[in-house]
Amino acid sequence: MVTTGVQLIPSSDEIMKILRRTGAFREGHFIYPNGKHTAHYFQMPLAFRYYDTARVLAVALSRKFRVERDIASQLPKVSIISPSSGGIPVAFGVRDALNSEQIYWAEQENGQRMFRQYVNQGEIHPCIIVDDIIRSGNAIEETVKLVRELGAPIIGCGVIVRFTSAPDSVDGVSIKSLVEFDEKFYNSAEECGDCKKGAPEEHVRF
Repeated sequence: MVTTGVQLIPSSDEIMKILRRTGAFREGHFIYPNGKHTAHYFQMPLAFRYYDTARVLAVALSRKFRVERDIASQLPKVSIISPSSGGIPVAFGVRDALNSEQIYWAEQENGQRMFRQYVNQGEIHPCIIVDDIIRSGNAIEETVKLVRELGAPIIGCGVIVRFTSAPDSVDGVSIKSLVEFDEKFYNSAEECGDCKKGAPEEHVRF
């Protein structure tokens, strides 16, 4: 029996088990810096502190790209790009799995997303943008704009977890994910069911 690449990608349930086991996904009563309340919290770097777990997640995401003929045909002359420091472990893992030639990551400086690395226009290969989680899509959208300004085509986008409220494509490129998570946010304590129950709250960072 021949096993296809698609069957080698863990299911969403299997990925969530990994995130729960590593503490990267928690349930409770959480308040974000913007004041929104939620019953779930993802702290993705906790999953990537373990080499074996990081490799499983990165390889699984890389296979989402490798099964695309247009992407596979351009390997290894592809750049892997992370929109932020949080996605760097994902970017390195995907780069290793795809044997890509380049890797870059963007950072926020004075409210503007930019590459700290010295990059000339035309130097970047066709790009795959990857991150650990997409909540609003702002980081990926800003990175797409940054890459376009450097004259590089974007051939793929992907994340470990995508909130269903986030965009499923950016600038015409679909966003692949290992988990589609239907997050529920409450804008205030008055709307929050856990607040009404008097559940202990925890203030967290994005």
